[in-house]
This record gives sequence, structure tokens and C-alpha cells, in this order.
Amino acid sequence: MPAAVLVGAQWGDEGKGKATDLLGGDVDYVVRYQGGNNAGHTVVIGDQKYALHLLPTGILSPEVVPVIGNGVVIDPGVLLSEIDGLAERGISAERLLISANAHLIMPHHKAIDKVTERYLGKAKIGTTGRGIGPAYGDKIYRMGVRVQDLLDPGILAKKIEVALTEKNQLLTKVYNRRGIDPAAVLEEYLAYAERLKPHIADTSLVLSKALDEGKFVLLEGGQGTLLDIDHGTYPFVTSSSPTSGGACAGAGIPPNRLTKIIGILKAYTTRVGSGPFPTELTDEMGDWLRTTGGEYGVTTGRNRRCGWFDAVIARYATRINGVTDYFLTKLDVLSGLERIPVCVAYEVDGVRHDEIPMTQTDFHHAKPVYEEFPGWQEDISSAKSFEDLPPNAQAYVRTLEEMSGAPISAIGVGPGRDQTIVVRSLV
Repeated sequence: MPAAVLVGAQWGDEGKGKATDLLGGDVDYVVRYQGGNNAGHTVVIGDQKYALHLLPTGILSPEVVPVIGNGVVIDPGVLLSEIDGLAERGISAERLLISANAHLIMPHHKAIDKVTERYLGKAKIGTTGRGIGPAYGDKIYRMGVRVQDLLDPGILAKKIEVALTEKNQLLTKVYNRRGIDPAAVLEEYLAYAERLKPHIADTSLVLSKALDEGKFVLLEGGQGTLLDIDHGTYPFVTSSSPTSGGACAGAGIPPNRLTKIIGILKAYTTRVGSGPFPTELTDEMGDWLRTTGGEYGVTTGRNRRCGWFDAVIARYATRINGVTDYFLTKLDVLSGLERIPVCVAYEVDGVRHDEIPMTQTDFHHAKPVYEEFPGWQEDISSAKSFEDLPPNAQAYVRTLEEMSGAPISAIGVGPGRDQTIVVRSLV
């Protein structure tokens, strides 16, 4: 059985958790393959809302094995807090597997993340301050602490000592902050080790065997295509690769296992943090989209910046990820509008661009070229089939499908688990 990848096709917050949950009944393993607790998924089941940050959304399906892959950076305190929170609501994390090769977020990562953002002032990236970037930096710099190090107190102590020899110099002498006590960190992380030991595994091997046995594996990213470290709006990006190419590296399975790449598109566009956003609305309409769509960060609570659908970005996401199917979310939010603008191209210094401009400078100065489409007044939240949608809503979906370059196979018409129209199977 092949694996499928679920990727955000905009700047994140597209509704990947809802898509993962929709597939839960058909999937055997759900793998989070990158990012850290700087991302969040919201899943609504009945009248219950679940906000997940590190745990894969498969944790909510009792038959699914949730996996945190090697490409994730893990704050163990946050992970255990999340596990405990679900336990209080009757949901067990007993099946959870954590890659031994995943890297840990350490106290110095969080301290450095926060102080450098303040130091940058107006030039700040807009990070969540949770240590994700510094943790990935140490991974590349080969100074990282991995999950498997929790199993060897001697190695763990040595790695903490080596890291803090350098990081405390930075904190105290450059940023005039208090140093971090290595002994206290070791004690804290050894306590985490006792609880996490049962979950630590060679997840790459587990997934390979599962695929050989005909199991369905779903790879779930955080953030979105335009936040990819290589393919996003650099430097206003995350520190990992949310795109489909990053899924294989972050889960430890080869590309020839992938046959479905499902992109998640919101019926409009949002982003959190700094950086260019051509269709951003800073007027009353932007406030209306934010309020009506509940556009507040799952992890940070920050207001999301809101704008109209950007077909240029959608085409880019299709190309970069090799999207085979799209899941269009939050179509219901647009109900009640007379006209709905869609960005079909950009204008940069009088020149039309049908694709994202090559340089950061040009993209920063890109102005949206809009086409308007008729809206609909009907409440679509109870629609069960594509034919149940008003004609103008159907036409809007077909327009986005044509502009994006991949079929829209599912449509979200509300936040609930049962508020999804399946046009064609995603499995």
C-alpha cells in the first residue's frame, strides 16, 4: 500500500487537521514529519474541539497509530502536557511512536529564540519564540540533542554540557541574559525520559514494514508551502520543509512510496507573522474574514492576516508539491458576499507575472491582479454533496480548481467532522 502526503498549499493554517481527521477511518498510521509546537491543528468532533500542536491528528482516531517522525523538533515538556491534556478528556496516547532520531528543543533554544527576536526589532522574522529555529540550527550545526539521547544519561549529560558551554557565552556576554544551569537541564530531561521511553522507536523501520504489509500511511506536515525553508517567502519562513519533498526525509521513507499528494487550500488566504502577502486586506473586509472565519492562531492565538484567494500561490504549490488532489476548506465563510475577488496574477513595476516572481524584492512589491466572481447568499453548512451547493458556489470551486491546476476532491463547508463534501475519494 502506498503512502499519501498532506501538505498546506498556502502559508499554513489551511485546515490540515480537518483533512487528516476525514481520512482517519481509512488510515493505519498518521506521521507528523516536520516542524515543532510552532504549528497547530484544530479538529472538531461533535461539540468537542481539539487543538493539537505536536501530536499527529491521528491520535484522535482509536484505530490509528500516531507517529512523530525524525524531521520534527520536540519540546518534551509541551508534548507531555499535550498527552496529559488528552488523557483528561479520555483519549489515550498509548499507541504513540516517537522517532529516536528526532531532535529535542532545549531550554537554551527557547531563550535564544526569544532574545534574538527582540534584538532584531523591526527586522524580526515573527517566530513563535518556541525555540524551533535554534533547534533546527543546532541540528544542522551537528550540536543537537536527539530523542535517543534520553536513553543514555551519560551522552545526554555530555551533550548538554557541550551545548551550554557555547550557548551560555552567547546569552550572558552578547545578550546580557542569565546563563542556564546544565545540571538543572539534565535533571529536567531525565524526568522526561522516564515517561517517553515506552514511545521511542525506529519509526522509519516501523513505517517501512507497515507499507510492506499493505497498511495505509498518511504523512502530515505543519505550516504550509510558502513557509518552506527552501521554497517559501524566505526569510519569513519556518526552519524546515513542509512541502511533499520534506515528507520523505522527515519520515524516513523513500519517494517511490508516495502516490497521493493532497494539498490543503483555504477558500481565501491567511498568514501569521511577518513577510509579503500580496492579497492581504487591511480594511473592514479583512476584519470580516478574520472574525467570520475565526482566524486566530491555534498555537499562538495571534490574529491571522487575511486576504482573497491567490491563484498564483495555488499554482506554485501544485508545481512544487506535485499535488494530485486538493481539499478546499472554509468555503462556507464566503457565504453572503455579493462578489468574490480572486488574484489571478501579479503586477510588478507595470509587468504582469502569472507565476511567483523569482526575487524576494519583486515578490515584496507584487500587486494583485483581480478577477471578480459572483457570490452566493445561501447557508451551505449543511450541504452533503457538490450538487447541494448553490450554482455560484459550484462555479467558484470549479474556477479555483482550473486556476490551481489540480482537482478539488473535497470541500469543507464548516468546522465539524461531518461538514465535508467528498467529490472524489482521497484514498
